[in-house]
Amino acid sequence: MRQESLFNPENTQNSPLAYRVRPTTLAGFKGQDHLLGPGKLLRQLIAEDQLPSLIFWGPPGVGKTTLAEIIAQQTKSHFITFSAVRSGIKEIRTIMDEATANRDFGEKTIVFIDEIHRFNKAQQDAFLPYVERGSITLIGATTENPSFEINAALLSRCKVLVLKELTVAALVEILQAALDNPNGFPGWTVNLQPDTLQLIAEFANGDARMALNTLEMAVLNGDRADHHVTITAAGLSQLINTKSLRYDKNGEEHYNIISALHKSMRNSDVDAAIYWLMRMLDGGEDPLYIARRLVRFASEDVGLADRQALPLTVAAYQACQFLGMPECNVNLTEAVTYLALAPKSNALYTAQSAAQADIKATGNLPVPLQIRNAPTKLMKNLGYGADYQYAHDTADKLTTMKTLPAALAGHQYYQPTTQGQEKAWSKRLAEIRAWHAHHPDSK
Repeated sequence: MRQESLFNPENTQNSPLAYRVRPTTLAGFKGQDHLLGPGKLLRQLIAEDQLPSLIFWGPPGVGKTTLAEIIAQQTKSHFITFSAVRSGIKEIRTIMDEATANRDFGEKTIVFIDEIHRFNKAQQDAFLPYVERGSITLIGATTENPSFEINAALLSRCKVLVLKELTVAALVEILQAALDNPNGFPGWTVNLQPDTLQLIAEFANGDARMALNTLEMAVLNGDRADHHVTITAAGLSQLINTKSLRYDKNGEEHYNIISALHKSMRNSDVDAAIYWLMRMLDGGEDPLYIARRLVRFASEDVGLADRQALPLTVAAYQACQFLGMPECNVNLTEAVTYLALAPKSNALYTAQSAAQADIKATGNLPVPLQIRNAPTKLMKNLGYGADYQYAHDTADKLTTMKTLPAALAGHQYYQPTTQGQEKAWSKRLAEIRAWHAHHPDSK
């Protein structure tokens, strides 16, 4: 039996719900109260019609495009959108020249660039003179960190505003507004359980578009009769049984989460470390990338405090190569757990950093003659290897010979801690330094 269509033929039935109910005024815009609340920066700029060029930086589905359109309408500006894929330099300059001419007649132009991080340097540079002269007001939207993705010259002429992930409460308001909007599901009454909107909002992970798409799917798959649609618990559970994780293997979230993993292990918080590891793996991260970071951590943050940390992480890397995902996830969990619980020392890291600082400051200091190799007669005549002392010929296996460049005499790089197994190295180094203190006649 053919069911009655949920939408009227006159309605834009091919448009998604998120488009049909998109707010057109600030009063209808939900969320971003830190920017749009009473007395807040962006609301004042809009009210005073003193809008500078802006970069909206935030996760997907928080209203960046909608807000730009509302601003254009509120400020009575001509609204132009650009696409990184379809917009060449010639097209950009042609439209910008038109905007400049319109500016002379008092018409303001807002140029909106969605995903501005996808524009190459030349495309971004094409907007620069028009932004600088005030011919246009540029609003760029990006999910990526503007510091890394937008040209410094353009970024310096724009104010970056951070749009936050929407709260569950804001998403519930957006969903309810969609149900109340006559363009939402025209001619139909939607029946749902009291907690349905809350469940959808929690599932959406702060993304209004995802929340509205989920509501639309739930309505489309609901039970229909006499212009009533009932969202069933069974139908809803099929839509929200698995959350979609926001993770970009090449974007800022990638660096945020690997930083969280690293710092959780450094802080010996094993539970947090395992959580962030799973977030990366569930987001599709390459296990070999994680394994390489663990190998680095083993030396940087554990070092000689636990001499098994490095071979264990190398073994975990090899296990990832051998097994691949999903089987190697337990190997990575083992390594992360071990590193989080291991005693910590950054003595190796600080030692190499101090040595690098001296190298940068002093340049190519000559190798002391006594420890130079002398394979030819000429080199021997020049003093290479002269006064060399062979440590194995001494009772203590130590000599008074200097092996650092003279300009760095007395510099000490490795300062072992008393953590774990490094305590033994601390004792050994103290003995070596005490021996040299009693044998000061070093050459």
